[in-house]
Amino acid sequence: MRIDIISVLPELMESPFKTSILRRAMDKGLVEVHFHHLREWAINKHRQIDDEPYGGGAGMVMMVEPLDNCISELKSQRDYDDVIYLTPDGITLNQKIANSLSIKNNLIFLCGHYKGIDQRVRDLHITKEISIGDYVLTGGELAACVLSDSIIRLIPGVLNDEQSALTDSFQDNLLSPPIYTRPENYKGLEVPKVLLSGNFGRIEEWRHNEAVRITQEKRPDLL
Repeated sequence: MRIDIISVLPELMESPFKTSILRRAMDKGLVEVHFHHLREWAINKHRQIDDEPYGGGAGMVMMVEPLDNCISELKSQRDYDDVIYLTPDGITLNQKIANSLSIKNNLIFLCGHYKGIDQRVRDLHITKEISIGDYVLTGGELAACVLSDSIIRLIPGVLNDEQSALTDSFQDNLLSPPIYTRPENYKGLEVPKVLLSGNFGRIEEWRHNEAVRITQEKRPDLL
C-alpha cells in the first residue's frame, strides 16, 4: 500500500510514523507513506496557498489551484483508489471504513486547514470525506495520523499476531470483553474462574456474553 498525504504542516505527522507499528510496517516494506508540502505547489513567490473567502466572512480558504496542481501531479504518476479529504463534515470513521480501506493499493489523504478547501477541489478530485469525530481540530494532520494507523495495522504482516486485529473492538459491532493477566488475585480482585478453566468453549462463550453486556451498557447504538 502507498499513502500520499498532502499537508500545510507535514512536520506535525513525522513522529507517529517513526515509531511503533507504523514504523514497523514501513520497515517491512508493507506500506509507503509520503508527505507532500502543499507550498511546493504555491501560486506565487510568496508561496501563497490560501485566500479570503468570496462573499466575506472570517478565516481563510485553501485555494483550488495549488491543490488541483498537487493532486493532478500525483494522479499522473499512478492510479489512486481514493482521494480522501479529512474534514469535520465527512462521514465518521469506523472500523468498517478502516477495514475497507486497508485492502486498497494507493490512497491520497488531504489535510484540511484554515476554514477548509475551495469547493471546486472537492468537485474535481475528492472521492471520500472522512471525519474522526464531531469536533474541530486546527488541521487535518492529526486526523490523517489516526486514519493511517487504523488502516495500516490491518494490513497482513504488520502485527506480529494477525488474529489480534480480528478480535479488536468494533470488528463484530461489539466492544471488547474484560481482559486479565497475572496475578490471579490483586487486592482482593480475582480473575474470573472461567478464564482459568482451560475450557476454551466456555471461555469464548463468556467473552461473547461479556462483550454483548458491555456493548449494551456503553454503546447500545452498536447493537
